[in-house]
Amino acid sequence: MKLQRKNGLRATALGALAVSGALVLTACGSDDNSNPSDPSSKPAASANAVCEGAKGQLLASGSSAQKNAMDLWIKNYMAACPGVEVNYNSSSSGEGIIAFNQGTVGFAGSDSALKPEEVADSKKICSGGQGINLPMVGGPIAIGYHLEGVDSLVLDAPTLAKIFDSKIKSWDDAAIAKLNPDAKLPKKPIQAFHRSEDSGTTQNLGKYLSATAASDWKYEAEKKWPAPGGQSASGSSGVATQVKQVDGAIGYFELSYATSQQISTVKIDTGASAPVEASSDNASKAIAAATVKGTGKDLALELDYATKAEGAYPIVLVTYEIACDTGNKAETLPTVKSFLTYTASDEGQKVLSEAGYAPIPAEINAKVRETVAALS
Repeated sequence: MKLQRKNGLRATALGALAVSGALVLTACGSDDNSNPSDPSSKPAASANAVCEGAKGQLLASGSSAQKNAMDLWIKNYMAACPGVEVNYNSSSSGEGIIAFNQGTVGFAGSDSALKPEEVADSKKICSGGQGINLPMVGGPIAIGYHLEGVDSLVLDAPTLAKIFDSKIKSWDDAAIAKLNPDAKLPKKPIQAFHRSEDSGTTQNLGKYLSATAASDWKYEAEKKWPAPGGQSASGSSGVATQVKQVDGAIGYFELSYATSQQISTVKIDTGASAPVEASSDNASKAIAAATVKGTGKDLALELDYATKAEGAYPIVLVTYEIACDTGNKAETLPTVKSFLTYTASDEGQKVLSEAGYAPIPAEINAKVRETVAALS
């Protein structure tokens, strides 16, 4: 199927989903007939139960990787809960955490779990509690490229590391040619784009490169872009826009940005029998192997970036919604709990599949639901 037709079908599906979102929100809550510890349990609560107590305006900010999912969540939720307004500022994971720890938002989105020092800072805002990580949406970090005449491209971790570290500078480099024997690679400069601000997407890409190409990627996996050279752009949307416009460009961003802008994406040679395409299903195969490394109510995950499982796309991220376990502001707590109850619900997670994201594995999501219900 051609990419243009695929995007047309995707747009149709998303349109239908957005229209129906408020109608299916009836399965978002929980009642005495549901078991939050059972992933197969489907609550029979009404939309009124989900919206109960929610009111006024809820501000949130952070990860731009989840923007497209958040847009759908907010549209569906606000249609079902009249009188409630949710505003999400898609900035960056780093900015979201800063806003949360300054007490200016009800929750934040981050593509990386809170660091110990960030948890310590959160205790000033979470009266008697602390910030915790609630995994809410997963997905592949697509490596998008724009190279006229090349419709399919395979790269591996060492080659990617050298490209983003400015060690490989031309598209006809021998390392790229070896991975793409049938491609007509032009002698054209590589223009690599990265995020200009602190980004969890950057950090997750760094974790992948550190785990799979340690001899070629010597940098710590941090939110700030570490390597010299390259060009920067703001947000996932900014990087995607540059890749879309510049012939010879390559960059990284959540898959929905590539899909919506019809940007070609790299297949990753993981050592499996065939290179793996960036897709929601393939990312789900990698995320399904994640384990909870957080303690107590914190649900931070450990991902296996070096997986060689068949069909598992290894460059993945999980976006966490960050909230106080206890000590949330009384005026926003009911709405925070209401909205996150929806996003973690069966229907909220279904939106992710339809939009090209990867739902959180059922066993982990059951823990998320229990934790959201206990926020205070």
